[in-house]
Order: sequence, then structure tokens, then C-alpha cells
Amino acid sequence: MERIQSQPGYVLHARAYRETSLLLEVFSRDHGRIGLVARGARGARAQAQRALLQPLQPLLLSWSGRGSLMNLTAAEAAGAALPMQGEALLSAFYINELLLRLLPRDESHQELFWRYAACLGLVSTPQASLSWELRRFERDVLIAVGYGLGLEQEPSNGEPIDADARYLLDPEHGPRRIRFAGVRDSGEPEGVSGLALQGLRDDVMPPAQDLGELRRCMRGVLRHHLGGRDLHSWQVLGEIKEALRADARGPDPRDQSAS
Repeated sequence: MERIQSQPGYVLHARAYRETSLLLEVFSRDHGRIGLVARGARGARAQAQRALLQPLQPLLLSWSGRGSLMNLTAAEAAGAALPMQGEALLSAFYINELLLRLLPRDESHQELFWRYAACLGLVSTPQASLSWELRRFERDVLIAVGYGLGLEQEPSNGEPIDADARYLLDPEHGPRRIRFAGVRDSGEPEGVSGLALQGLRDDVMPPAQDLGELRRCMRGVLRHHLGGRDLHSWQVLGEIKEALRADARGPDPRDQSAS
């Protein structure tokens, strides 16, 4: 039977399990993503433990057992939970869902663990570009699980990425230059700029327009590696943005009553 003591980790997701327990999906430093049962954590006397076992709280976790679901034996705070609200909080839950959907269980990803902790810190700061931090973290998750983007050059011919050219980012084979770039029905140019790909490669944030293209591009790559399925966070973020746009436009006079 495996016994782990005081392992740094974060709860990615928690849900009710049986009558008084919680089923936890945890990202740990040395053991990667694991499943734990917090027995009695929903009981009347376990309010403090239940409050502790929430996402975005750095923890020291102890557990024992074997197989895909082990028993949590102790948990304590390893620091203060980061204060987040609004889009920053949604962004943090998005990166949690990304890990849940892409990381296999029981594979150590120490470097990615520290990147995750750093990313939470970055998105919690008011001056952060949330879009840019999410693109960087998406890149790092894909690399960690073996889906590198190949942003150094075009794999078909070895040509370096040209900042002034446009590319399609093939999920399996990397960037492919568009020789005669067209325009989508939305009026947006096809593909993504080489400047945006260079920025993602070199950790240099591109201009806002290129960031928007990069978001669409990375979403296509992620959707491919998720088997064609969407993340729930995409739908939530889309609905919120649409609501914000509607508020900015103001009420439609046609929807107003005669009174």
C-alpha cells in the first residue's frame, strides 16, 4: 500500500461522493493528476476541511492506498488562496479543466506543476493579459503531454516561421504556410500570423489582434486532441462575453413594453 506524506498539490475539481465524502481530482507535484476520496468531508463536523479542499488553494496533501482512487489522510494549507473574481476566476477554472481533460492519471509532471502554480499567480494580478497567459499555458500543457506545436519551422520544408506570413497550425504536423490567404465569412483573415506563432514560441506577447487569432488557432488544436469535443469553459466564457456585448449595446427598443 502506498503512503504519501505532505505532497504539494491543488484540488482541480471536487464533487460529492456517497453520503458524506468528497471525490477529489488533484494535481500533485510528484505524482501528477490523481483521484482521492476525502471521507467524511461533507459531514457536519468537517466544515473546515471542506472549505480547505477547494480549487486554487495551495495544499500539502497526504494519502494512502493503491489503484486509481486512494484515501486522503491529511490536508493543510501551504499558503493563502489567491484572491480571484470575474474573468480571472473563470480563467483559473479554465486551466483546471484543461488539466482534467488532457493530463492522464498517475504521470509525474513536475515542471508543469510549477508552471500551473505560476500561471495561477499571474492570472490573479490585475495587470495580467489573461488571453496571453492562457495561450502560454495551453502551449505548455500540450508540450507536457507530448503534443508539441513545432513552432521553430515549417516541418514540410524546414523554412523558418515568417512574421509577415500566415499559417494554419496543423495539430499533428505543426505550422503550414498559407500561400494565398483568404478571408472567413466573419471577415477575419484565414489562419494565424507568423508574428503570433513567433511570439508563442519565444514568450513575447504579440499585438491584440494577433492574440485573438492565436486563441482561435489554439482552440482548434485543443479540440483535435480532445477528440473533437469542446471544453465546458469555452461555452461559459462565450455566453458571458455575449452577455457583456449585449449590455454594451443597450436594450433593444423592440423588446420594450408599451409602458
